[in-house]
Amino acid sequence: MKETVTIIGAGIGGLTTALTLKQKGLSCKVFEAAPEIKPVGAGIIIANNAMQIFRKLGVHEQIEAAGNRISYMKITDAQLNCISVADLRAYEQQYGVHNIAIHRGELQKTLADAFGYQHIMLSKRLSKIEKSDAFKLTFEDYSTTQTKFLIGADGLKSKVRNQLFEPSTLRNANQKCWRGICEIDLPEKYHHELNEAWGKGKRFGFVKISDKKVYWYALENAKNTELVQINLSENFKEFHADILKIIAATPKEKIIASDIIDLSPIDQWQRENVCLIGDAAHATTPNLGQGACQAVEDAYVLGKLLDSGIALENAFKEYENMRRKKAHAIVKTSWAIGKMAHWENDFGIWFRNFAMKNTPKFLNKKQLDMIFKID
Repeated sequence: MKETVTIIGAGIGGLTTALTLKQKGLSCKVFEAAPEIKPVGAGIIIANNAMQIFRKLGVHEQIEAAGNRISYMKITDAQLNCISVADLRAYEQQYGVHNIAIHRGELQKTLADAFGYQHIMLSKRLSKIEKSDAFKLTFEDYSTTQTKFLIGADGLKSKVRNQLFEPSTLRNANQKCWRGICEIDLPEKYHHELNEAWGKGKRFGFVKISDKKVYWYALENAKNTELVQINLSENFKEFHADILKIIAATPKEKIIASDIIDLSPIDQWQRENVCLIGDAAHATTPNLGQGACQAVEDAYVLGKLLDSGIALENAFKEYENMRRKKAHAIVKTSWAIGKMAHWENDFGIWFRNFAMKNTPKFLNKKQLDMIFKID
């Protein structure tokens, strides 16, 4: 009888891992705390590296159909004057896939459809893990299951990590974040690009994710504001009128508020038939748009190792060795960009914008090459 791999978490990383292992002939079960898989949450950009992997898994066409192609990523000032632009068209040609902006829930549903709902156990919030010959998992509803192989895809505050690995540290970037989706007729010039406007200690990004829907996010230094009872239109009143229209078009009850937190890099992602993937292993701030994409890469590398003939119990160690350098580089770079984006000193802002406008193109290309190349 085939051993079943148990995955905790039916987010993008958990479902991509499950789909990958299923296609390699392994039996998988996914346990998810939420009561259903439905389109909740905000938007996400699936970058070229993850789209290459989704093409290998046979789901990239469904993702492209459900989202919107993004060919440019722009950093601007508060009035949407361009400071820096990443032209992604060469990567589209090189790899044969697009960067796609999509509702996070739609992506999750696409992956769940491909994997099979019969293998996803809902309303199963993990409570306790006991290890003897196998892992005994107890859930909050008091049900239990046993498994030889356990994969923690349960996010930043992973119970798998917290119960089976050395203590880890969450880092607060001291930035407040608001995310939303609105229905608005966005001017055509914005249709295939992500714009992120940098102001003084704050920024605002927006991108079209379907015919009528726009995903946006706003961030501000924590010392300037409280997370709740905030008037975003007032806080961002110095920003371009198109940004204020997006805020005004979003019902306040649909706005999601959170702190920006990542995981201080940890070196051990696996031990004794248990493995961490995605945010559970290397949660990052969102400044490179690579959080979910790096989880997708985790799944890809595990699958690639199995293709090479390595048994799963040995693949976890090799996966850790192969993925750690790039994932930690993403975490480090994203943290630094997030801090730089929120400078408040007038001269510092002027110098930052001047330097970004005059950065040689080959340096920006070098960073994108690193991000988009999958091992």
